[in-house]
Amino acid sequence: MDKQFIVVVCGPTASGKTALSVELAKRLSGEIISADSMQIYKGMDIATAKPTAQEKQGIPHYLMDFLDPHDSFSVADYVKMAHERITDIASRGKLPIVVGGTGLYISSLIDNLSFEETESDYEYRDELRLLAQEKGNGYLLRMLREIDPDTAAKLHENNLNRIIRALEVYKTTGKTMSEQQRLSKLSPSPYEPCMIQLDYDRETLYDRINRRVDIMLAEGLIDEARQFMKQSDYPTAAQAIGYKELMPYLKGESELEPCVERLKQETRKYAKRQLTWFRRDDRIHYIKADGGKNFSQIVDEAVSYVGFVRNKSK
Repeated sequence: MDKQFIVVVCGPTASGKTALSVELAKRLSGEIISADSMQIYKGMDIATAKPTAQEKQGIPHYLMDFLDPHDSFSVADYVKMAHERITDIASRGKLPIVVGGTGLYISSLIDNLSFEETESDYEYRDELRLLAQEKGNGYLLRMLREIDPDTAAKLHENNLNRIIRALEVYKTTGKTMSEQQRLSKLSPSPYEPCMIQLDYDRETLYDRINRRVDIMLAEGLIDEARQFMKQSDYPTAAQAIGYKELMPYLKGESELEPCVERLKQETRKYAKRQLTWFRRDDRIHYIKADGGKNFSQIVDEAVSYVGFVRNKSK
C-alpha cells in the first residue's frame, strides 16, 4: 500500500509554527490539522495562542476550537479524528499539514499507535482530582511513577489530566499505559511524514516567548482567565498555562507583575520540555530561523525541503 505523504510542522511554543504552516499551505495547496491538546477547547483562545481568522489567511484549520472544556478528550480520540481529516483532505487532492507542539499527539498519529478501548471510571477520576487538590499534582505523579515509570517520565505534574488518565487505564485494564503503547504498534504507519521544526538558539526562543506573553496580556488574557476561573468545574482550563499563573492576582493575593513573571517562566519551562520531546525524533529536519534570515527565506527553505522529501518518497 502506498503511504500518504503528509507534512508535520512541530516544535515548541512561540517558534512560528502557525505562520510557517499557513505559508506552506498557500504554496503547496494544503490544509491544516492542529496537533495541540489545548487549542481543541472552545473559548481558550488567547492562552492557547489560537490563530485568528486573519492569521489563518483563509486556510482551513481542523481539530481546533471544537470541544467544550467540560468534555474529556483522549490521545485515541485525537488519532481517530486526525486520521479522518487526513483522509478527507487527501481525497480532495490537497496536502495534509499537521501542526502543533503536543508531541504525544504527533507521534501517536504518524507512528500509527492503536489504543485499546478502556472503560471510563469517573468516580475514580473524581477521587484522584480530590487527592490532587489535597496533596498536590506531584503526589499523583509519584503514584504513577510507582506503577508506570516510563509514562511518568514523559509527564510534568501540571499535566494532571494525562496523569489521571494513566492511573485510570491501569486501574481499569490492569495494564500500564506504556505497556499498551508498546503493544499498540500493530501495523506500519500509513503515512510518509515530512517533519520540519524551526530552530532558534535558546536565548532567542525565550525572548520570543516573553514577547508572546506580553502580547497575550495586551489582547485580553486576564479577562479570559477571569471568565474561566469563575467556573470551578473547568479542570482543563485550570491547568492551562496562562490561567493558573494569574490565579493569585485574580484572587487578590498578589500583584500582577510577579504573576506575569511566573507565567513567562512556566512557558519557558514548557518549551524546554517540548524541545526535549522532539529532540528524540531523528526524522525532524531543522531549519535555522535566526541569524539574520528573513521569513521569506525560511519559507523558501521549507518548501524546498518538502519538495525534496516528496520526490524521494515517490
